[in-house]
Amino acid sequence: MRSIVLAVLLACCGTASAAPEILVLGDSLSAAYGIPRSSGWVALLGERLKQRHADYTVVNASVSGETTAGGAARAGAALAENKPAILILALGANDGLRGLPVEQMKNNLAAIIHSAKQSGARVLLVGMRMPPNYGLQYTEAFRRAFEEVARAQGVLLAPYLLAGVDRRELFQADNLHPTAEAQAQILENVWRGLAPMLGGATPAPTRKNS
Repeated sequence: MRSIVLAVLLACCGTASAAPEILVLGDSLSAAYGIPRSSGWVALLGERLKQRHADYTVVNASVSGETTAGGAARAGAALAENKPAILILALGANDGLRGLPVEQMKNNLAAIIHSAKQSGARVLLVGMRMPPNYGLQYTEAFRRAFEEVARAQGVLLAPYLLAGVDRRELFQADNLHPTAEAQAQILENVWRGLAPMLGGATPAPTRKNS
């Protein structure tokens, strides 16, 4: 009997001590492409949470080149493996760069959010935008897509992952992927949407872009 009680107590203590997870499902912009992984905004998020004694661990499931279709295909397994309390969904850039249909992207994002809700996770959707050379009709539909999905699914939205990352020197030679110096600003863009979900954490002071 004593051994059974001890096993139960150990199991309970182990469960209680496990910090809830924040799972990031993104593409190369979240996978720290071309820079040290420790310099990426997801790693910086983990550091900030530790500094603020927020009881969360961060798992980065981002894959370079990922589209929303790819994300939808692997979201179920990622959610089942990690059982996150919060999902940060930062996909869509590669859909846009390939000129894929906006409605298809919206459906994929909605499917991922649905899977997250079924698993018990809350969702922060992170928006993306396309450069003007893709045409006004496509770029506007693409921008609105994230707002429309967030509204329809009832989830929070961080409007634009790369807000404020608007100088050439903040991008690598390919002019697509941000440098290590840009990652702090990207973190701020995500943090403003994430902070209200953390139960007591407050946004960092807004920094003016130089």
